[in-house]
Amino acid sequence: MMTKQGNRSGYYLLYLFMMGLFLGIMFVNIRYEFWMKEDGILNLTMLEQLRESNFNGSYLFGYIVKHRISTVLIIGILASTIIGLPILYGYVCYLGISAGCILSVAVFRYGIRGLFFMAASIFPQMLLFIPGYLLLFSWGLECNKNLYGKNGNMEGFYLNRKQQIGKSIIRFAGIIFLFMAGCVLESYVNPQMLHFILKIF
Repeated sequence: MMTKQGNRSGYYLLYLFMMGLFLGIMFVNIRYEFWMKEDGILNLTMLEQLRESNFNGSYLFGYIVKHRISTVLIIGILASTIIGLPILYGYVCYLGISAGCILSVAVFRYGIRGLFFMAASIFPQMLLFIPGYLLLFSWGLECNKNLYGKNGNMEGFYLNRKQQIGKSIIRFAGIIFLFMAGCVLESYVNPQMLHFILKIF
């Protein structure tokens, strides 16, 4: 029963992301002038600054870890509360909207080159962040279902409380480690790839 509920919740997350992606694309189309103004996101000046920048990997790592890991911790903590499911669903929808907006702006501004730029801006760290987010959401859903689900096995949960908590902590630590590894790629590898793409952009 829990597996079926988990699969159903996973589908809901996918639907919410796709819905957010569609909404993001729609927002850019509706407010085209706002998003396409000269000082807007992904403008030529911004790309030129990125092209000429010398990235400090150590500084980037500290900055990225602070934001990425703090987000993971907040999502993890909130997932164990009564409002955990709305938070997870809302965050997934937010990710979809953000992706839709940025992708649309990149394509509108630069056409097919915009797709290459977007691919370069998320590679290779997304090879770790995508499974990291999937594991985080799966962990959050399972944690919330065990605590508050109508069909949750509460008796078993309390009888094996220490074991459940221990497994949950280990899984969450693994998720954080995965995000930390992604932060290393985003700080030290991705800037080099982005520079290469921008030189031939």
